[in-house]
Amino acid sequence: MIFITAKFRVKPEHADQWPAISRDFTDATRAEPGCLWFDWSRSLDDPTEYVLVEAFRDGDAGAAHVGSDHFKQAQKTLPGYLAATPKIINATVPQDDWSALGELAVPS
Repeated sequence: MIFITAKFRVKPEHADQWPAISRDFTDATRAEPGCLWFDWSRSLDDPTEYVLVEAFRDGDAGAAHVGSDHFKQAQKTLPGYLAATPKIINATVPQDDWSALGELAVPS
């Protein structure tokens, strides 16, 4: 799978509204057949920072995402709400889901 983590610094005046601002893009991406997950989290230390964790089935699914109409629309609309260019880590990993964190296993 293609595994991506990106950090978004949102302008302070838009930080609380970011989930609503990014909602259409998020919903459309989650509906893509090759999207495994597309999840936002907000930093506990910086209320203007959101972290996006996303995964796509393979390179073809990732390419379809970047080529989609909703991605192109996001490229036009989302940067106006951002304080800086997002930072990204993008890797191909040989799995298709989350693995259990054995070091913190919950007894059954």
